[in-house]
Amino acid sequence: MVISMEHLLSVLDYGKMLQQGLIVTVLLSLCTVFFGFFLAFALAMMLLSDIRPFRSFGKIQTDNIEQLKRHEFFARFNPVRMIAGAYVQFVRCTPMLVQIFLVYYVVFGFVTLPKFTFLGFIQFERFFPAAVALALNSGGYMSDVIRGGIEGVDAGQTEAARSLGMSKKQTMMTIVLPQAVKNILPAVANEFVTIIKESSVCYTIGVQDIMFNIKSIQSASFIIPEPLIVATFLYFCLCFPTSKIIQYFERRMRASDKR
Repeated sequence: MVISMEHLLSVLDYGKMLQQGLIVTVLLSLCTVFFGFFLAFALAMMLLSDIRPFRSFGKIQTDNIEQLKRHEFFARFNPVRMIAGAYVQFVRCTPMLVQIFLVYYVVFGFVTLPKFTFLGFIQFERFFPAAVALALNSGGYMSDVIRGGIEGVDAGQTEAARSLGMSKKQTMMTIVLPQAVKNILPAVANEFVTIIKESSVCYTIGVQDIMFNIKSIQSASFIIPEPLIVATFLYFCLCFPTSKIIQYFERRMRASDKR
């Protein structure tokens, strides 16, 4: 199939549609990272929790080895960590497209969302489920990043804070989290770049992002390859500068650590 410059330039006649697609893609990515971060933080806290309702089983003495193993299992059982771990594994082991369909057709299939447009062209009843689905997916992936950032803080600082009489909550909020945030910010920023690309699957539920408008241009003009080249260029223009800005701040943060 030959790429025609004439066809490529004709795609630019749909500039308003492409502009709207860019706005939707950026807004969708921002909403995803924002809400996904809070979900990821909650999941990370659940994964790090020490809620063991049956810990008293570990104190029961018995000569029966099988019984002792059962007691140890129940003593270590953490339902909160188990739920968070199961959620993370579900997100990691299922395709994003399936998750988007589940949220849109199953979860919001029983919920009547208000039908209105904002910014003049974004349909709320399609944008909102897509943002929820992407945030649920992003939260599952980012939770391990946040957990790793928290665990990466030197344990000696936690011990020092506790020795000064600070509670677990005070230690987490004033000592651990400020240092952990510095460690995880680059990864969270990189997640924004990832979501820009992965949000392209949301066109399947009618979200008017870049790919949705590219498909509309293909249907209206009967031109197939040239709109895809334009889509590639648009995604590159969004992701490449953003990744370079992230790398710049990463270098600045590493330089501040060395001083």
